[in-house]
Amino acid sequence: MNFKILNRETVYKSRAFNIQKVALHLPDDRTTTYDLVDHNDSVTVVPFDQDGNLWFVRQYRLGAQQMLLELPAGVLDNKEPPEEGARREIREEIGQAAGQLTLLGDFYLAPGYANEHMYVFLATNLSHAPLDADDDEFLELEAIPAKKALQMAREGQFKDAKTVAALLMAEKYL
Repeated sequence: MNFKILNRETVYKSRAFNIQKVALHLPDDRTTTYDLVDHNDSVTVVPFDQDGNLWFVRQYRLGAQQMLLELPAGVLDNKEPPEEGARREIREEIGQAAGQLTLLGDFYLAPGYANEHMYVFLATNLSHAPLDADDDEFLELEAIPAKKALQMAREGQFKDAKTVAALLMAEKYL
């Protein structure tokens, strides 16, 4: 099928994302307009420590209007390489540096209306190396044995989709 973007116009800019109006030529020769959330790429990290625990953060999420238990994650700065962003995020969010990072895969978070692309890394050989957290982040840390965390994912106990996806991607390494 042949789709062709005819025009893009940024109609709203915020600190986290932009909204674009995108004119799209469809395979049946019609043209339609979509709204697209234009968002920097991002990373999720699966921090696996020497004791067999996975490290999570609990934080308030406005969209859910509640605290959610999630793997450490964050948005890449401009053209920051994904591995560099993953190394920065786990230091900011859980105070640990990764001796080794393994790219597990990548995916789009919500491709029906957003272009945010997420990379998932397994972090091992962790060591204490904190960086300052972002000003608007209030995080609670929680270590959970890997086997229990995977069971929680299978039982639907995580309400954050990227956490579920990342845990499933990491399962064979844990």
